[in-house]
Amino acid sequence: MKKNPNPLHLERRGLLKALAGVAGTTLFGGLPFRAFAQTASLQPADRCFVFVYFSGGWDQLLAFDPRDPTVFTPERISETRILPGYNLINDSRFETMPLVPEKNGVRSNIAFGPAVGQLSTHFDLMTVVRGINMNTLGHEVGYRYFNTGKRPIGSAARGSSTATEIVGQFAPVVPIPSIAYNIETYNDRYPGHANALRVSRSRDLLDTLKASTDVLDPEIEQQLLGFRDQPTSCEAEAYAARGVGETYANSREQVQSVLASRLDNAFRFELAENAAVRQRYGLASSGPYDNEAGRAALIATALKKGISQCVSINLTGGLDTHFGTQLTQANNQRRGFDALATLVDDLRTTDHPSGDTFMDHTTILVFSEFSRTPLINANGGRDHHLSNSCLLMGAGVKHNYVFGASGDLGMAPGTFDLRTGAATPTGENILPEHIIATVLASANLDYSITRVEPLKPILA
Repeated sequence: MKKNPNPLHLERRGLLKALAGVAGTTLFGGLPFRAFAQTASLQPADRCFVFVYFSGGWDQLLAFDPRDPTVFTPERISETRILPGYNLINDSRFETMPLVPEKNGVRSNIAFGPAVGQLSTHFDLMTVVRGINMNTLGHEVGYRYFNTGKRPIGSAARGSSTATEIVGQFAPVVPIPSIAYNIETYNDRYPGHANALRVSRSRDLLDTLKASTDVLDPEIEQQLLGFRDQPTSCEAEAYAARGVGETYANSREQVQSVLASRLDNAFRFELAENAAVRQRYGLASSGPYDNEAGRAALIATALKKGISQCVSINLTGGLDTHFGTQLTQANNQRRGFDALATLVDDLRTTDHPSGDTFMDHTTILVFSEFSRTPLINANGGRDHHLSNSCLLMGAGVKHNYVFGASGDLGMAPGTFDLRTGAATPTGENILPEHIIATVLASANLDYSITRVEPLKPILA
C-alpha cells in the first residue's frame, strides 16, 4: 500500500479519544440524512412492531395456557402433575376459573388465565401459541433465545435481535428506527442504521434526545474532519479512520437536526401538551414514568408520532417466584397485562395516516424466557419449566386463534405437524425460531436467517 507522504498525525490514544467523541454523536446509528430531514414532519411507519418481555419466567397457568381447576384438582395431582392453584390467590380481583370472554356476540376461542384481566377482551386481535419447547431452564439463555430466534452458544447471544432484523430489512425513514428499553439488543450483520437506541429508563431517553450544551473538543473535531480529507495510509486503514471521519461528518448534522426537533418533548408526559396521554395511561402529573403504564405510554408515543418503527421493552418483572404466594406472580403479571391492554386500546382507537387504525399496522409479540412448573413447590412458589407460550397480536397474524398445546401430563411441550398445527406423535416441537420466523413472514420479510419455516396456519 502506498504510504501517505503527509500523514495527519494522530496517536493511537488520540484516535481512541476521538472515537469516544464520535460515539456521542452516533446514538442514532448513522442513519442516512434523509431520515432526519423529515423530523419536522414525522410520519409513522406503515408497519410497526412491539416486542414485550415479561422478565423472570411467567406462570402460564395464570396467563396464556390455563387449566380448568375443576378437572385438574389436588386429588388428581399424581395423575396430571398439574395444579392451577387459582383458589390460592385469595384476591377478589382474580377469577378462580379461566377467562373466556365474549365480544359483540362472538365467543373467544382462547381461554386466558386469571392474571390476563382486561387484555383478554382483545381476543379478537390475538393468536396464542402454546407448547413451545424452550430447551433451557436458564434465564439469560431463554431470554436471548426468544430475542433472536437463535439458540445461544453457552449463554452468549447469537445473531441479531428480531427488531434489528426488521429494521435492517425495512430501513425505515424515521428518526430512531428501534428503541430497546431495559432489554438487550444485538446487531451482527447490518449497518449502524439498524442499531437500537438502548435505554435503561425514561430519563436515559430524554437525556439522549434533549439539546445539550456539551461540545466536542475542537482539536479532536478538527482531527476527525481532517482525516476525511487525507489519502488513506496504512495506519488510517488499520483504524478505519476514513470511516470515522465520514461517520462524524454525517452524524454531526443528523444529531443537530434531531435535537432541533425536540423529540424529547414527546416523552415528557408532564407537559401540558401531553395531558391526554397522562389521562389515558393513568400517569401522575410529574415523572419519572418508569412503571408499566409509563412504559406503555412510551411505546404508543414512539409509534404514533413517527419516531420509531420497533420498540422492544421489558414491560414488567418480578416473575422469578420460587418462594411466596400465588398472589405475587398474579399481581406482577396483572400490572403488565393492564398496561398492555391500555396500549392496545390506544392503538386500535387511533387512526393511522395510511388508513385503518394503528393496531391494523402493528404486530405485537409478548413473551417470557420460559414458564413456571405446573406444580407448586414446598416454598409456595413454582420453579423453572421447559414448556412455554406466547402471544401474537395485530397485523399479519390470524385473530382469535390458538396454535399448539402443552400436554395434560405435566404441561410437557407437544409435537405437531407445523404445516397444519395438528398434534401428532411423529411431529415437531414448536421452538422460538418458529415464532420469530412467523413474525418476519407476517410482514413479508426474509425469514431465512431463522433456518426454519414460519407457522403458516398463524399467518393472516
